[in-house]
Amino acid sequence: MSKFRKKKKETPALSTASLPDIVFMLLFFFMVTTTMRETDLQIDAPRLPSASEVKKLEHKSLVSTIYVGKAKDPKYGTGYNKIQLNDKIGTPDDVPAFIINEREKVSEAEIPFMTTSIKADKESNVGTLTDIRLKLRDVNALKLSLSTQKGSTIKK
Repeated sequence: MSKFRKKKKETPALSTASLPDIVFMLLFFFMVTTTMRETDLQIDAPRLPSASEVKKLEHKSLVSTIYVGKAKDPKYGTGYNKIQLNDKIGTPDDVPAFIINEREKVSEAEIPFMTTSIKADKESNVGTLTDIRLKLRDVNALKLSLSTQKGSTIKK
């Protein structure tokens, strides 16, 4: 009788051979699609003015960005005239030091191609923008870009 005894069928073990492939595929996907923010915005995200003629900046590694808008932290005061240089709130008098610091990060051959981009809220004071432009002129940073969003400037 022992010859005809039925064997208990066990469920086969789950194969984990493809698990490392799946994990590395997901890891690679997230590494490719994730962008790292260089600076933490300490001002509210600027609502950019609209413009009809918009051109994209090339060589984004050679672009230094100055943010102008309303500070998130009330200790800096109210109003749309706050300037963020890298990760701190500054004044127009801090702009030349910021530009000199940015120039030290690139090679001497690339300095003429550096561009300063101003991302200013559409409620920002024109006087603040003028002060920044004058300080940029003092350090011979004459390539200036004003960031906008694409759209019509004509109100209907």
